[in-house]
Amino acid sequence: EPRLLMRSGLALIVLGHGSLVLGAIVHGSVLRHVAGARGALTPEYLAANVVSVCSGLLSIAAGIVAILASHNLSRAVLHWVLLSVSLLNCLLSAACSVGLALAMALTVHGRGTHLVRGCDSSALPADARTAIATNDCPFNTTRIYDTALALWFPSLLLAATEAVLSGRCCLVALVFRGIGPCAHTYGKEQV
Repeated sequence: EPRLLMRSGLALIVLGHGSLVLGAIVHGSVLRHVAGARGALTPEYLAANVVSVCSGLLSIAAGIVAILASHNLSRAVLHWVLLSVSLLNCLLSAACSVGLALAMALTVHGRGTHLVRGCDSSALPADARTAIATNDCPFNTTRIYDTALALWFPSLLLAATEAVLSGRCCLVALVFRGIGPCAHTYGKEQV
């Protein structure tokens, strides 16, 4: 139904903005301090953050196309654009979910030692949640670990929800084009 597609499009736009904002906050409050002057940021964290921001932008685009397609059901071009954008967003959001889960697992497993790698202190603790006695670090090491996990978890949930909604939009685009298991019943309803 066009209203359901429009609601999915609006939800994708809201979720995309949420992912974009969370990715920017993670970069500004955690990864900027972690990278430091020496560029000690691990590729896992960098890739997860970049994919999260790209997934947010693509979710916004998929939501806009879904809203346009819901108002113009007879345009085949919009069906194909919705199919391609939503399929790409579904794959990218799923990859973002996996990347964020990997970043969270590496952080928890390493007890946050990768997060405080940018600190110049020679007295780095074995656990990032313990305070460093010296003032050699340009950031508060006790809050980096908690802040990163607190921001990555909702970002992971948003990315997973974006993947589900994008998959749904992809299936709707296939049904509009007459492809898929529900396409025959949809064609009969339209006739």
